[in-house]
Amino acid sequence: MTQTLLQELQKHPFVAEFRPEHNAILASLAKQVQFDPNQVIFREGDVYSVFYLLGSGMVALELESAETVLRVQTLYAGDELDWSALLPHAGKHFQARALSPVTALAFEGEQLLAAFKRDPEFGLAFMLRLMGVVSERLRATRVQLMDMYSPVAKRAGN
Repeated sequence: MTQTLLQELQKHPFVAEFRPEHNAILASLAKQVQFDPNQVIFREGDVYSVFYLLGSGMVALELESAETVLRVQTLYAGDELDWSALLPHAGKHFQARALSPVTALAFEGEQLLAAFKRDPEFGLAFMLRLMGVVSERLRATRVQLMDMYSPVAKRAGN
């Protein structure tokens, strides 16, 4: 089973620059999961610590208010979901909902953190890669906010 998970893992862009032994560690922690269309993966505020590497499908990151649900970002195959799983006791900032059938590799946050302590080089490689993901998400959110709220965007919409 781990060999199959390792083969699946090695297809994901997140691990493209990982050393083979780091991929092996990650594969040993992986579980294959699936979500149905419209299934909520987690809700805003949940204290739930699973990190996902999306294999197929689409996931919406959403903010829910009394009147509406605002889609903040759409994630696709090859993306990562829920980097906050590595922040112990941190509540979710968004809701995640499957937009189509989704397959993913799932990793328990606590197991990942324990693996980082056993192999700090693996932990550093993982966290550096994850910081790249976080940085890209912040950039994408900034671009989206600029599009929504800049005076030029408002004029173009009229």
